[in-house]
Amino acid sequence: MRVLVVLRSSPDLGAAAASRDTDVLGTLPVRELPSFQIDPQFAPVEIPSPAARSFDTAPETSLYVVRGEIPTDDAAAYSTLSGRPEVAGVYSDPRIEPALICPGSPAQGTAADVGTLLGVSQLTSHGLTGADVTVAIVDTGINLAHLASKGHNQQLDAANHYTPAGVATAAGQHPVDHGTMCAFDTGIAAPNARFVDHAVLLTTAGGPTVMSGFLSDAVSSYSVLLQTMLSPSPQPRKLVVSNSWGMFDPAWDFPVGHPGNFSDNILHPFNVIVGSLEAAGADIYFAAGNCGRDCPDGRCNFGATLPICGANSHPAVMSIAGVDTTKLRVGYSSQGPGRLSLQKPDVSAYTHFLGSEAFGPGSADGGTSAACPVAAGVAAAVRTKHGPSTLSPAQLRALIQKTAHDVGGLGFDHDHGWGIVDASALVAQLPSGGGGPCPAPPWPGRFLKHPPMTQGPDVLMWQGRMAERGFALTVDGKYGPKSKAVCKEFQQQVKVQVDGIVGPVTWEASWSK
Repeated sequence: MRVLVVLRSSPDLGAAAASRDTDVLGTLPVRELPSFQIDPQFAPVEIPSPAARSFDTAPETSLYVVRGEIPTDDAAAYSTLSGRPEVAGVYSDPRIEPALICPGSPAQGTAADVGTLLGVSQLTSHGLTGADVTVAIVDTGINLAHLASKGHNQQLDAANHYTPAGVATAAGQHPVDHGTMCAFDTGIAAPNARFVDHAVLLTTAGGPTVMSGFLSDAVSSYSVLLQTMLSPSPQPRKLVVSNSWGMFDPAWDFPVGHPGNFSDNILHPFNVIVGSLEAAGADIYFAAGNCGRDCPDGRCNFGATLPICGANSHPAVMSIAGVDTTKLRVGYSSQGPGRLSLQKPDVSAYTHFLGSEAFGPGSADGGTSAACPVAAGVAAAVRTKHGPSTLSPAQLRALIQKTAHDVGGLGFDHDHGWGIVDASALVAQLPSGGGGPCPAPPWPGRFLKHPPMTQGPDVLMWQGRMAERGFALTVDGKYGPKSKAVCKEFQQQVKVQVDGIVGPVTWEASWSK
């Protein structure tokens, strides 16, 4: 069985994770265990400790993930490995696969129809096109030439891509496939967004099909994204992450209740890093999956159990169901409740339309695989003028839910969530302008101060808000002398106590005054 082994911090692991160096793997004590075979090609990945306040990624509080194999159903091997003093936990590394199209049904409507139904013209008229917004397509990779042949001329970001070890093709040049479809569908609402290409499903680690990977590659991918969000920047970063994949079979996971389980365990390393990336300001979208009761994908093996599980059901993400262009739920769209959060899916978006033709002429962009990037594109468009320091990911999720077109009865239901994403209604509810007054995100519950230096996504959010208000400081998630000086200057302006500490009063004033 493939597993993720979470190791406690050490200087060697920290250096290896920063450089993606695999040489350190030969020196790890866990290699001495005959029942554990470490993967020599998988570099250690830094993840935040779930116990660290605000998911601080300081090296001394971080954990490091390596991957390998233990004998299946061998409780003694699991206990021996997890009992090592340097091991913080052992978790499943389940196979993940894209939410493919339910075969046999022709495309219904076109990408242009989807744009009309969404209300993309309203986004465009307000200058919300995705400009200066990065969209991470976590999938099988993007082919920019194919997108250009379909009239979508979006570009790649300059850096921060992820390609698994052993994959020969480069970012933006991967074979035309599922990931190219997702990139095309994001561009319906956000034509000016730029991409980072995270081809996790092209891993050569193994799997029954070319488009299958393991969750460990997604952990590596998300670590790159998290470090990007926390890296110094003059302005807050705007990142939307689209994930049209998931787990289809509980046999790929440890049983529910096992400490290494993924599907129902918020402390699994991938679920932890998903939460930390959202806390850093990223908007994260997951397909609800194609295990709906009417027309389940042939790979679905959930039986009577809940299919929206693991990160696809995380409370910090948007889980997207599918409807066709007549606003009817497609039969394969997975139904809630979710495992980590019961109120799933969150909303629905359009699918099964003629768009990218990534699978050949006349093929549909289908499955919740297409619905997810369609919704993610709307979020990317909004982010053009409404960054995460002005409108937090949680606030944007709430607005999208509130303004969704209700189709399944009054309010929330487990088929459609809160309804179908409606960009026209969403635009009407957005704060006017990009930096004007808006409700403050909840105070993080701790004082931001120096000394000692406070670090974390809450600092990042406050710094981003100050940058939007015109203060000159580096947005890096570290509350040092410059942040303290800016805080004092702002406190003087708004006539609150001048102490250089961001408490609840200063936090609220940062957004409301």
